[in-house]
Amino acid sequence: MANTLQSKKRIRRNEKRTVVNINRRSRIRTFIKKVELALESGDKAAATEAFKAAEPEIKRGVSKGVLHKNTASRKVSRLAKRVNALSA
Repeated sequence: MANTLQSKKRIRRNEKRTVVNINRRSRIRTFIKKVELALESGDKAAATEAFKAAEPEIKRGVSKGVLHKNTASRKVSRLAKRVNALSA
């Protein structure tokens, strides 16, 4: 159990940040799912638009500390590869 005022404050702050980070991660996953659904349907225009919306959202997750930089790069790269393969 936390004893000092500072450690109690850190617990309160961590709980608030956890909620924010969970929501942000969920939002990123939703954007990724939209791209994957468009890819499954075979609609190149929809997939491209969804990817254009998802990429900045993923990168924002990196800047906010929700995702690791390499993880985000890998996700963006794999999605881009799949969207580009749809056009070929």
